Amino acid sequence: MKNDNALFYTCSLIEYIGREQKLQRKEVVNTLGKDYIKRIYTYSDVFHCEQIAKVADDFITLCNIPKGDFDNVSSCKYEVPDYWTIGEVYKRLIEDVTPDDNSILSTLNDVYNSWISDSISNYNSDFFYQTREYIALCFKEGEVVE
Repeated sequence: MKNDNALFYTCSLIEYIGREQKLQRKEVVNTLGKDYIKRIYTYSDVFHCEQIAKVADDFITLCNIPKGDFDNVSSCKYEVPDYWTIGEVYKRLIEDVTPDDNSILSTLNDVYNSWISDSISNYNSDFFYQTREYIALCFKEGEVVE
């Protein structure tokens, strides 16, 4: 399903929580777990009515998401992309590699727990700026394609 606003919000919230708690994004996804990810996705139209900082804080507290030491924001030498921008990168990738609409959340889990999440989170590279087709191709190939 293209242009999935619920997926966009879910991915942006994951990015926001990751930055707040200084965790790799897969750590956020795994700590939230499938049930809470599904809840965020299903009720994104309600959650987006509140400030994302409040929603993030609610889930950080509810799921006991710990503080880590992964700080890709302060280690960035260039302009830091905002969490909405990175949420969009993940959304497009998940849309592009999901075999059918029924497995969108399973694919979300697979993408965040794969090697590509580290590449997207490296703000000192230009990987996250690449076209959606290129990023999807890299994911399918299992490596950055030259």
